[in-house]
Amino acid sequence: MDAINTIKTYFADHQDEVRAKIIDLVREMVAEKTVNVATEKLNEHPYLKFRGEEYRVAGIVKRELEASGIPYDVHARQEERPNVIAKLGCNTSGERLLVPAHMDVVPAGEGWDSDPYDVVEKDGQLIGRGTADNKGQLASIIFAAKVLRELGLDEQLNGQLLIAALADEEAVDPDGIDYGIGYLVEESLIDATCAIIPDVGANMVGIEVAEKGSTIFRIKAHGKQAHGSTPELGINAVYKMARLVTAIEEMKLDCEEHPVLGEASLNVGEIHGGVAPNVVPGSCTIDIDIRIVPGMTKEGVISQLQACTDTVKDGRFKIEAVAWSEPHAIDPDNRLVYAIQKHVKDVLGVEAKAYGQGGYTFTKVLNLAGVIAVGWGPGDDEAPHVANEWVDIQELVDFAQLTCMLSLDLL
Repeated sequence: MDAINTIKTYFADHQDEVRAKIIDLVREMVAEKTVNVATEKLNEHPYLKFRGEEYRVAGIVKRELEASGIPYDVHARQEERPNVIAKLGCNTSGERLLVPAHMDVVPAGEGWDSDPYDVVEKDGQLIGRGTADNKGQLASIIFAAKVLRELGLDEQLNGQLLIAALADEEAVDPDGIDYGIGYLVEESLIDATCAIIPDVGANMVGIEVAEKGSTIFRIKAHGKQAHGSTPELGINAVYKMARLVTAIEEMKLDCEEHPVLGEASLNVGEIHGGVAPNVVPGSCTIDIDIRIVPGMTKEGVISQLQACTDTVKDGRFKIEAVAWSEPHAIDPDNRLVYAIQKHVKDVLGVEAKAYGQGGYTFTKVLNLAGVIAVGWGPGDDEAPHVANEWVDIQELVDFAQLTCMLSLDLL
């Protein structure tokens, strides 16, 4: 526990310095427009040559690691989209704790009160695109690594701490090729035994131990195109789809309620049909987002959707599974959760509780690959992907301290 007390003393004595350095690092990273969109939308972002362009932030990360003498590896499926993994501790035969954050962000969008890429400090918060998702957390874990190195505490680790800056979390191209965590797992470039993913927005009082599976289904209604002045000669696919959407809205997904995740959810998110107002539409397509829980199968979901299409008189529909990822859950009764709860109580004076969510984080990929991983970190769950995205500065400072303490405890 002497090392833990050393960390507490350091952060107590250097609060202003830690705060200033984290702010500067977040500001510098947010200024880099590492926007990740599907290739088909690149033309909407003329400042991008490639999706994500995470190399812009990776350069900052490498500079900070090199300044502290922290060794790191770079793995990239595409040169402009690197993944940087710093390693503290030499004992590769012990536990290996991975703490990754992603460098890409979603587009800024509209409605901002300031330049999304020029961080504003206001009322104890940092405002800017990526401050909460996920560059604020990245700055915290980098600073935690630098503190452990500065104090020589990395030499006391019986295992390894892996601090990672990863690519390609915010968007998926139709080709399905992954340049971040999926690539690293696929190529066996990450060898962690446990992981903490700071990308859940639970203000460090929630520990995510389960995620629903994220699935997309596309349904196409087939009609018959005709002139708009003679609709009786055609079959209006939009009308057929409208009846189907009503049936889907009434549908209750067949699943057992999960003790952490609850029930599955369904959302009709997109609808496309027709070519002009004066043409009877010959086709209409919807995309449905279904978040599944353990026990559900692709065949079972398709069967339910098929039952809905059967209720539409004279309807002709095609159902396609566009994307499917499995749900995951770990038993919250484990050492990783207990360690987080202990140190959160010690530093913040609050109880951190296990929960599940419908969103997607790196936690899913790691858990499904056999790594004990949980989501936990700073940030509010309403902050990501919105105008005037924000993060609390003190949370970033506390997270840096807690990352140090957890590393020493677990390793």
